[in-house]
Order: sequence, then C-alpha cells, then structure tokens
Amino acid sequence: MSAGSGFDRERARVFGEAAELYDASRPGYADALVARVLDYASLGGRPALEIGAGTGKATVPFAEAGAALVCVEPDPRMAAVLRRNTAHLPAVRVEEAAFEQWQPRGRRFGLVIAATSWHWVDPERRWDLVHDALEPGGAVALFWNPLGVRDRELHAALAEVDARHGMTEAPHATLASSYGDAVGQHRAGPPDWPDAQCRRDGRFTELRSTRFRADRDYGTPRYLGHLASLSCYRVLPPARREELLADTGRVLDAHGGIGLVEFGDLFLARRR
Repeated sequence: MSAGSGFDRERARVFGEAAELYDASRPGYADALVARVLDYASLGGRPALEIGAGTGKATVPFAEAGAALVCVEPDPRMAAVLRRNTAHLPAVRVEEAAFEQWQPRGRRFGLVIAATSWHWVDPERRWDLVHDALEPGGAVALFWNPLGVRDRELHAALAEVDARHGMTEAPHATLASSYGDAVGQHRAGPPDWPDAQCRRDGRFTELRSTRFRADRDYGTPRYLGHLASLSCYRVLPPARREELLADTGRVLDAHGGIGLVEFGDLFLARRR
C-alpha cells in the first residue's frame, strides 16, 4: 500500500480499482531487508502474518526465502492478484479482511510484517492487535520504501507541475540529498516513525531501526504507472488525474525518465 498522511479508511481502500497497475508498477523490497527481518525473527518453522499484503510485493520475497505466511488483505481485487502471484508458493495463505476485523482463531505467529501498510491500520488498535497475534518473543517488522529524486533540475521541474495541480504528496517531492540521517526521517515517510509509540506501549523490546538504500531508474511509462497506483492520485477526479499525469510525463520525457534513490526504512521489535 501507499504511504499517506495518516489513518484514512476511505483512502486505504482505493488500491483495488488499480490492482493490476499497482502490481506492475510498484517497487518491491530489497533482499537485504527481507534477510534482516528473517534473521531477527528466527522463525524456526513458525508462521508469519502479513498485514495489508496487497498484490504480494513483500509476500513473494519472504515466502521464497522460506517463510510460511498468512496474508490479510481487505480488498478482493488485490487479493485475487495476490493469489495469482503466490500460486507457486504453497506456504502462502490469503485471507480477505481488514486487519481490524480479521480473526486469528487461536493462531499465534512468530512474525508480523507490514510492508508500507502500517499507517492504514487504526492507530488506536494496531499495537494491541499485533501484540495479540504474536507468540511471546515473536517479532514485528514494519517497513516502507520512500523515494528521493537524484537530479535537482528534474526535481524542480516536477515541483512546478505538482504546484500547478495542487499535488502535495507525490513521491518525487523530496530530493534524495535532503533525507535526514535518522531512519524514518523524510518528508515522504510515515507520519510518525513507530519507534516512539512502540516504546510508550511498553510491551515490546529489542527495538531496531535500519535504513537500506538503492539507486533506481524509471522510464516515463513505468513511473507514471507507479504514480497512478498511489492513493493521493487515485482519489483525484479522473480528468484531473490524467491531466496531472500527462504534464508529469512531458517533464519526464524531456529528462529521459527519472533517477531515484529508494530508501528501505525498517523498524523491528519483539513481544516481551
């Protein structure tokens, strides 16, 4: 799911209308991040639970690395693509429900992951729900992959387009060089890095925050598809969205696409 400005149940449900586009254009997650999570969790054959699995951008690499996963996804259109993408992975089970309504039915997990979906879960309930889903000593892994533009001239040109259309949440709104040193410190990241809230909760220990970084280059069609799959674009009236994407595409074409830095920001904690 896409990063957003806070908990918004309506925006959390717009992805299904563009499930195929989401699947084709969204970036995945680094192998190093997956390996770090699984090393921390030390599952030892215990199953993992994924919140808001979408079309399987995180599901597939975790399952291919050996994790057995129960995937909770609220949108049936996203779940259909998820089932297709994991058909070759018999250790993946897909259950359609919002995480707040999902029933564990006595099951407990060695790991709970949320790949760019944590901010879509009710902040008043999410730590309780995760705590109750985990076995004692089980791990929670929350991660996002925000982007930063490498080229200042392109960044400025895209900012002009976004300002003209009133778009304030585009992933290219931040220069890669402007990211802070602290993990989770960036304009495009989650509204609140989960470390402080988790510490206040008190039921988790061994908190860790780690940042991964990789350069990514996108051609115009791929990047426009990525934008069109984001909630901040999906909620626009169709005509306005198409005009914004067309203007953005002209800028991208003039610059030969877009060069980005993908920051994989990871938070880990363990149930006491």
